Amino acid sequence: MSDLAELPTPPPSATDFPDYVSDKFCLDDSRSDVDEGAAGPSRKHHYERKMGETELSYFLPSRQTGVNDMYLHLGFKAPQRIAQRRRVCTVWAILRLRHPMLCARAEMRDYDDVRFIYDAPSSAVDAYCDADANLEYRNDSKDELIDAYLNGPRTLSNSRLSYLILSEPSSSPVLMPTPPRTPSPTNVLFEAESAFEDEGPVEPKREYELLICAMHFLGDGMALHQFANDFFGLLGGAKSDDELRDMLEEEWHSRWSIAPEECVLPSALEDNMPLPSHKFRRIAAQVDFQLSQQRLIGGQVFPRRKHPERLTIVPTVSFPEDRTKAILKKCKANGVSISAALFAICNVAWARMGGGSKTAPTLMYSALNLRPYFSVKRAAPWDSYWYLAIGYFNVVLPSFLPAAGPVEPTFWLRARQAKDQSTRAAKNPLVASRTHEMAKERGERARVWAKEDDEREQGTWAPPAPASAASPPREPVFPARAKSSSAALIGLSLLGNLDGIYKHAAFPETELHTLTTGSRQRQGAMLLFGYTFKGRLWISLGYDSNGFEGDVVDRFWKEALDCVDEFLG
Repeated sequence: MSDLAELPTPPPSATDFPDYVSDKFCLDDSRSDVDEGAAGPSRKHHYERKMGETELSYFLPSRQTGVNDMYLHLGFKAPQRIAQRRRVCTVWAILRLRHPMLCARAEMRDYDDVRFIYDAPSSAVDAYCDADANLEYRNDSKDELIDAYLNGPRTLSNSRLSYLILSEPSSSPVLMPTPPRTPSPTNVLFEAESAFEDEGPVEPKREYELLICAMHFLGDGMALHQFANDFFGLLGGAKSDDELRDMLEEEWHSRWSIAPEECVLPSALEDNMPLPSHKFRRIAAQVDFQLSQQRLIGGQVFPRRKHPERLTIVPTVSFPEDRTKAILKKCKANGVSISAALFAICNVAWARMGGGSKTAPTLMYSALNLRPYFSVKRAAPWDSYWYLAIGYFNVVLPSFLPAAGPVEPTFWLRARQAKDQSTRAAKNPLVASRTHEMAKERGERARVWAKEDDEREQGTWAPPAPASAASPPREPVFPARAKSSSAALIGLSLLGNLDGIYKHAAFPETELHTLTTGSRQRQGAMLLFGYTFKGRLWISLGYDSNGFEGDVVDRFWKEALDCVDEFLG
C-alpha cells in the first residue's frame, strides 16, 4: 500500500456538524508556541530503532498480503454525541501520543535491518491531524467490516501501522432510551425528593461498531485489549469534549515541551528480558532449547487443499451468563480453567472425527504472555504497553479415546494434562533463554523465506546447492531419537476473562456488548479463540474456508460445540 498522502480522504461522519472541516479542533495557540531554545518547537523530532528478531518474524511475512494484521471489533451502544468524529478523533489522538508505536512507520533496509521510524508531532494540532488521517467512518455492519478487513484489500501498510474505523450500520435503528425505574411504595418519598435532580431528557442510544486495526509486530492481544479499555474510558467517560481537548494539549506538552534525547519507542522483546552474556550460559541455553524442541511430537493435521484465493470466516458462539457461570463452576470443580478445557475440547472433538493415526499425538500451540518476565521497565511518560510480548508453548495429548465406557473421565483427565503442561511452560525457569533461542530461530526462518519470496517474484530464485560432503559429519551431541513429526493440529488464542481488563463502570456513556478479534491469515490457517466478556463465554474459529478438504472443518466445529454441551454443561 502506498503512503498516506495517496490514500483517499476518509469521509466525515454522517452525524457530524457541517463545520467539521473548517473548525475541527480548537486549541490555545499560545500554549503550542514553544520557545526556540526548547527541544519541542514546531519542527518534528525523529526517532528510530531496529526491529528485534520476534518483531522481524512478524513483519517479513506480512509484507505481501498483510498476514497477521490484527483487528479487534467491539459493538457498543452510545448517545450520538459520544460518537461524533471530533470527540472520537481527540481520544484517538491522545492515545496515539501515549503510544508512539501506533504512529510509527516501518522501513526495510535489508532482511536483517528493518526499522521503526517515528516523527514526533510538532504540536497538539499536529497530533490531532495525524489521528484524523487514520480514522474512518462507515455505515457497514459488523460482518461487513470484519469480512472487508480479513478478505479485502489490505487496510494497513508500512506507512500506516494502525487504523481506526467507526461504523454506524445503515440498518441500525435508534434505540429507545431506558425507561425510568417504577417507584415502590416504600421509597415513594425519596423518589419525590430526588425527582428534580434526576429530571431531564434521556438521550436515545445508537448502535455502533468499532474496528481497531494494528500490525502484529507492534504489539499483541493484551496491548490491543488494554488499549480498547483506555479508549472507551476516555470516549464514554465523564470528560466533556472541551476537557478532552485540554487533555490532548497537556499530553503533548508533558512529552514534547522538552523532547528527550533517547529513543522514545518501546524496546524490542529481546531487550526487555536480557540474558547474562556468559558463554557457558549461552551454550546451556542452546542445549536446553534443542532438547525441549525434540519433545514436541505431533502429526495430527487437518487435510488441506490448494486454492488460489484465501477466504477467512469466523463462526462465533456465545453462551448466556447463567450457563457461563455453570460452565466455569464445573471447570473449577474439576481443577481446571476454561482455557485448559478448550484444549481437551479440541482433542476429543478431533479424536471422535476419526482424524489421523491414533499412534500420533495431537499437538496444539498457544501464546504465552511474557510481560511478567520483563526485567526492563521504562519510566513515565514513555511507559507505553504497545509492544510485542508473546512467546509460544505447546500442549501434547493422546489422539485416542477409550474403546468402551464413558468419555467424560478421559475428557477431564486431558484437561488436567493440558493445565499441567501450560503451567510448566509458564513457570519454567528457562523461559527467558528459550524465548531468545526461539526468537533467533523464527527470525532466521523468516529472513530465508522472505528472501526466497522476493526472488521468486523477481524470477531470480534458484534452489540452494546441496551441502558439501567434504568434511566428515560431526558426531551428534544430542540423544538419538526416532524421526517424528512436530506438525500441530490447531492453534488456540486463550484470552481468559476479558472483564478483568474492561472496566465497564468507568465508561457509563457507552455500553459494550460484542467483542470479536483475530487477524488476516495465510492460506490454510486456523485459530480457535476462547474468552469471557460481559459475563459470557465466547468461542470462535477463524479459518480459511478455501484451504481445507471437504467439510472437515465444519464437522470439527460441530463436534467441538457438541463436546461443550456434553462435558461443560
